[in-house]
Amino acid sequence: MMGFVGVGGFCGSAAGQKARISGQGLASARRVSVARSCRSRVSMTLAEPMVETEAPVSASEESFVERDDIRNIAIVAHVDHGKTTLVDALLAEAKVFRENQTVQERVMDSNDLERERGITILAKNAAINYEDVKVNIVDTPGHADFGGEVERVLNMVDGVLLVVDAVEGPKPQTRFVLKKAIEMGHKIVVVVNKIDRPNSRPDYVLDSTFDLFVELGASDEQTDFEVVYCSALRKVSGPSPDELEDNLKAVLDCILTLPKPKVKVDGKLQMMVSNVDYDEFKGRLGIGRILSGEVRSKSEITVCHPEKDPKKQRISEVFAFNNLGKASVDSASAGDLVMFAGVEQFDIGDTIADTSAPTPLPPIAVEEPTVRMSFSVNTTEFAGREGKYVTSRNLRDRLMKELEKNVAMRVENTDSADTFIVCGRGPLHLTILIETMRREGFEFLVGPPDVIYKKIDGEQCEPFETVDIEVQEEYMGGVVDLLGRRKGLMTDMGSCNAEGMCSVTYVIPTRGLLGVRSAILTATRGTAIMTTTFAGYQPYAGDLPKKDQGSLLAYETGKVTTYGVEGAQDRGKLFVKPGEEIYKNQIVGLHQRPGNLNINVCKTKALTNFRASGKDNDKNVQGFIDLSLDDCIEYIGQGELVELTPESIRMLVKVTKKQK
Repeated sequence: MMGFVGVGGFCGSAAGQKARISGQGLASARRVSVARSCRSRVSMTLAEPMVETEAPVSASEESFVERDDIRNIAIVAHVDHGKTTLVDALLAEAKVFRENQTVQERVMDSNDLERERGITILAKNAAINYEDVKVNIVDTPGHADFGGEVERVLNMVDGVLLVVDAVEGPKPQTRFVLKKAIEMGHKIVVVVNKIDRPNSRPDYVLDSTFDLFVELGASDEQTDFEVVYCSALRKVSGPSPDELEDNLKAVLDCILTLPKPKVKVDGKLQMMVSNVDYDEFKGRLGIGRILSGEVRSKSEITVCHPEKDPKKQRISEVFAFNNLGKASVDSASAGDLVMFAGVEQFDIGDTIADTSAPTPLPPIAVEEPTVRMSFSVNTTEFAGREGKYVTSRNLRDRLMKELEKNVAMRVENTDSADTFIVCGRGPLHLTILIETMRREGFEFLVGPPDVIYKKIDGEQCEPFETVDIEVQEEYMGGVVDLLGRRKGLMTDMGSCNAEGMCSVTYVIPTRGLLGVRSAILTATRGTAIMTTTFAGYQPYAGDLPKKDQGSLLAYETGKVTTYGVEGAQDRGKLFVKPGEEIYKNQIVGLHQRPGNLNINVCKTKALTNFRASGKDNDKNVQGFIDLSLDDCIEYIGQGELVELTPESIRMLVKVTKKQK
């Protein structure tokens, strides 16, 4: 580690700088110590010669060398703070696209579900060239449910761009991703995005970010982070909010200040598999970072793991990342991120090693799942009508395949060969898998989400979440009452901004969050913004209140009629429309009172010899509730199931053999 003293400034720890600053407030001291822009660093290098003090190099570091021509970085942030938009802007700045090329927004989000939901689900790679340096960029998800993607990506990189919204500042998921980066010792550049918004508050955001660094136990070197301000949407950036230029060179200059890869160029091959992809022609592809040595096409390697027997395999082709795609190369050396084909048996966390010295690397550590759901074969009356894959073997093979690339997921067998327990990091994590399988042609049943309990020091403990909610001041009372009844504990309540939005933070059992999203949206007329992140295991909080409304169940199998709907809608709100086919015990509506009620929505008019004076119409039919997959999984409770087919989503009450 080197300390520099020069005319341009002193680059020591943030704490040391604040101690030397006199006559300034705490906020301004932080800005002087922390918000050093990349431009100030450039001016230092152009100033008078600097005095360098070099720490002695240990024997273990002598064999490592730095590669000047590569930077491996990850972009992390809270949901909707602009990670993927920033990647789009960096790709455009690096001239990846032609001037006349039409580029869709969030070009990195290529998955259908990602584009529909507007979120990043899977980590993705891209590479750009800037000032003769290849920059490998990894875009990461922002939701806590996909934290496994973030954790494994941080194993591949040397530095991190932390994107923070210029209005909102650090949020719960910012804390999660920053904590992981700090624990791994990564150097971090803070990018204050959306600086063009009229109500932006860069000083507050910078101070809050610095406080978060200190709170998470960052080292002096990590708290002395670089800061750059930008608007990824407008493609402007600069060292301060008042010095913005019509390009993103300030961001790219900051990227070049991140650590260079330290590698063993002359060592034996070692590469950690951090991701898996698939190509229709090449088959299964592995993605990883070469830590030592060199990997070549058509070469023999050994796949090893601390808990598995080593297996000799052969790499048929090696790819390097190039812009948004990949390019075949003869070889790649330590420090680069590559993709390889030809190896049949490998998993995420395995090490690709030289056959002469197959030494495995420590596997990727990922936090354990907190929520589980049951997946079972479809046994309803309509089973096999719409799906392509309907057997337990199809279901099991697909779940096992998911484990190959989803490191945060677990699958357990049950006493029944037709039912499996799937564990994940949250309901959204499992919902994405369910929707993906449904679109692939699978037909199956899923049960309600449930939390995973643990015994800690002999005491029953359950997972808790930190919930951050932004809501209009007039609806704050309803939110506080709702979360309080679900065993939530308020930990922070912020002041309202100029737009009347207030923020409140709770620590609440994960059980209390299951099904709460729709209730909060109803209580706030759809204006609330809720984000969650895992807070750890705490002692069991006690029983939660039961649902105050039951379900309307179909009395018989048949087709829904307008006449039947007219008679049933006084009992509650219906989920089915006239003309739909339903079966007995299917959930067809929300009862207005506690408890379930059987109703006949397939009822037809009795035939008589009298001609009706009027004609049948649906003027008396009220509106129907159209539920999405997320809504259905939130709605169901104990003893209820969701039936998934490529064409339909239905809810039903599980009928026991005794009831049959």
